[in-house]
Formats: sequence, structure tokens, C-alpha cells
Amino acid sequence: MEKQKKEKKEIGAKLGKLEEIVAWFEKQEEVDVEEGLKKVKEGALLVKDLKERMKEVENEFEEIKKDLSNDGS
Repeated sequence: MEKQKKEKKEIGAKLGKLEEIVAWFEKQEEVDVEEGLKKVKEGALLVKDLKERMKEVENEFEEIKKDLSNDGS
């Protein structure tokens, strides 16, 4: 259970950071290209990490579903 709590916090933190990046862009009247590029790179890494984690979660759900199907046989 402790691992799940940690992973949930990590997902939440990464989503929060993405929201901060979006908010930063929305506040800019004139975007500093270099700073904008850093934010885009950071956002891309966050999205990649989140996609990988969501794939892991999907696989975990499939395993649970398979286990439940096997138990009912």
C-alpha cells in the first residue's frame, strides 16, 4: 500500500508541475524563447513519464482482471 501512495503522490506532483508550466505560458505576454524551450522540454519529459506510468497501471488492471477471470472458472 505504501508504494501505491507514493506513486499516487508522484503522479499528482507531475500533473501539478504540468499545470504550473501551462499557467506560466498563459501568464506570458511575450514568451522568452529560451525559458519557453526549457519549459517545453520539462513538460515533454513529464508527459513521457506519466504515459509510461499510466501504461503500467493499465497492465496492472489487466493482470487483476485476468486473475479474477481465472478464479471464476
